[in-house]
Amino acid sequence: MPTQIHSNHGPPKKQAHKTPNHNHRLQILPLMMTHFSKPPLQSTCKFPQTPHRRIDPPPPHHFALTANLLSLSLSLSLSLSTYVCTCTFVIRAARVSMRMPQVPVPAPAPAPSPRTCAYLFALTQEIEKKLQRALASPSQRRNLLQGLFADIALEVDDRARDIILSREDLISPFEDGAEGPLCFYDVLADYFVWEPEKGNPILDLIVQLWSQSFASHIFSLLFHKWLFDVQLDNLEVLLRYSSALVQGATNVFWIDIQTNTRRFQSLFRYLLEVVALVPEQLKKIPLQAQRDLFLLLSRFMLFYNLDKKLESFLKQFPDFPTAFFVGGPADIFVIEFTDQLQKLKVEPVLLHYLSQIKVLQGLELRMTTSTRLKTCLYSFTSPGGPMYPTRAVRHAAWDALDFLFPVGRYPRHLISLFFRLLYPWYWPSSCWNFIKACIQAVLYSILSLIFSVWEKLGKAKDS
Repeated sequence: MPTQIHSNHGPPKKQAHKTPNHNHRLQILPLMMTHFSKPPLQSTCKFPQTPHRRIDPPPPHHFALTANLLSLSLSLSLSLSTYVCTCTFVIRAARVSMRMPQVPVPAPAPAPSPRTCAYLFALTQEIEKKLQRALASPSQRRNLLQGLFADIALEVDDRARDIILSREDLISPFEDGAEGPLCFYDVLADYFVWEPEKGNPILDLIVQLWSQSFASHIFSLLFHKWLFDVQLDNLEVLLRYSSALVQGATNVFWIDIQTNTRRFQSLFRYLLEVVALVPEQLKKIPLQAQRDLFLLLSRFMLFYNLDKKLESFLKQFPDFPTAFFVGGPADIFVIEFTDQLQKLKVEPVLLHYLSQIKVLQGLELRMTTSTRLKTCLYSFTSPGGPMYPTRAVRHAAWDALDFLFPVGRYPRHLISLFFRLLYPWYWPSSCWNFIKACIQAVLYSILSLIFSVWEKLGKAKDS
């Protein structure tokens, strides 16, 4: 609510048979009376002399009344100007708030119950023991870290859920299983925010195992909330932790891609909604880490079905040193998206990306970026190398290409048909699929005609 500014000035109160005390305002009266009592100076110029008339000073009460009126007008003008400025500021702030999307920031997790604390503390002890074992045995280090990563990424079973969720408000609103499975890393990340000293031994061991393959995975899962909750004064340590967070998140998101699951969706939602879309949280990590984080989120946003956040996400993009050559935030997002498409080898994931690509319609892109996206989609429309797409992927790519670039649609299909004729070994399958599509179209048209006639006959009998 706008702050109400009250003026200390006000209209003078009327007092019967009393003259108001204006000694502090009438300090200049003797000087003014002296000035008025002096005769005018004689001019030295050769102008015709005119007789001067003596000006008598006005009575003292006239000065008091004049000073009183000046004070009143000054206070009213200041109050009015302050009110106008305040209203203008409030209106502009309201307009800006209406234009800017409001991102809900989840409240920090409340304190867990003693039973939950004891259970989570036992889990941290087990994690610490496995990390110490991995540090002591270099030959088994990779297998031990891989097993630890698999353990903390497991879904919470019913017995542990009864203990952990003894208080329903322990978990953040978007980690209660509504958007995906509740895993152990979800509750441990909240626990290390509430009890940061319990995670210090684990963090020290992870730093000693920093060069191992699964160390960044474990760090990103366990300490992604802790990193934005504590205050780190050492910039070198902050940059190292931020880089490990981005690298570990990239690896775990690729695990979801390869398995076509959404096990780490809560981590992605936290990095997007609580960090990337909140400037206060984003400024806690260095600028280079901010850029890497936005590039990471650009590659996986459509996979986790968060395309509704695209507009607000593009508005929060940090400045890139190559923006003059590459383009704005939309160009950078599309470039990362096309690179991600060319790396995908899982057919269901690729079909999901191609079905979500329609959100790119309406983005203002440079000609080079638009050509890059068109070339990427066109590479999925022809069979064979280098992509070797399936028939479903080819049709999805054609649909996405025709939707985003409707100009030149029919010439593209004619050129594609001509090049298909150059590969005779694809003719039998193409003819068979064409015959099946024609038969299905004819059957669907006959069935629709029969149902429409049947519906008309039923209406005629009712009437």
